[in-house]
Amino acid sequence: MTRTWILPTLFALCGLLVATGLFLGGSRGEAAALLLMFALLAAMHSSLVFPRSIDAREAQRRSEVDGRPIVYWRPGCKYCLRLRIRLGRRARQLHWVNIWQDPEAAAVVRSANDGNETVPTVVVAGRPHTNPAPPWVREQLASSE
Repeated sequence: MTRTWILPTLFALCGLLVATGLFLGGSRGEAAALLLMFALLAAMHSSLVFPRSIDAREAQRRSEVDGRPIVYWRPGCKYCLRLRIRLGRRARQLHWVNIWQDPEAAAVVRSANDGNETVPTVVVAGRPHTNPAPPWVREQLASSE
């Protein structure tokens, strides 16, 4: 759970340190802009951008009932963030599982990716797909409705 917040916390602290130095040096506008940039980076790399995660077993159970894909992801992954942003509102229709919060989910991802924790791994109808294109995921979501 703590490693989920390491990167966002580092972004926030670095931004605060740099902005404080600029502010004390008299560059208030520059300090505010830099602090805002680091705050945005921290937010983008946190769990806050993603729909609420569930555990792997619950995701599998729900997917069997409604046919929707499961997305295994982790905070700080730029490919997961790309998928999330490109799916827009439709992302909430998927079952999201954070592999850093669920060891069983990490094991599922490793078994699908030759022992690597490569994310996003999207499971559609029991078949894993590593880092699929967002339009393809949207298409899979449309076919499950």
